Amino acid sequence: MSSFRVDKVEKLIKEEISYILLHKMQDEDFGFLTVTDVKVSADLKIAKIYLSVLQKERRDFVLNRINLRLGHIRTELAHRIRIKFVPELKFFIDDTLDYVEKIEGLINEVHKKNNNKSNS
Repeated sequence: MSSFRVDKVEKLIKEEISYILLHKMQDEDFGFLTVTDVKVSADLKIAKIYLSVLQKERRDFVLNRINLRLGHIRTELAHRIRIKFVPELKFFIDDTLDYVEKIEGLINEVHKKNNNKSNS
């Protein structure tokens, strides 16, 4: 269960990282990139940032580019937020939408099979 402070820090980091990626880095190679979630440890020392990249084939490329600029992103974040210690940033690809697509496909398959059986 997250504390109120952790929730506030997560929301703040999500907003600021989104701003930094969009306005400060301005890397056209990222394509359509969204910060989907931020999870901060209870001690506020580690922030896991989840990214959604529209083009599946570019996910690893985007993640590598961001990790190469990790120091720059953390420095920008430190200038933009007021907390005692800026957490260590760890970026991950959010594959939730892939999972949703897979489940929807399976459900549709079951429906098609049921419809075919009832029509026979």
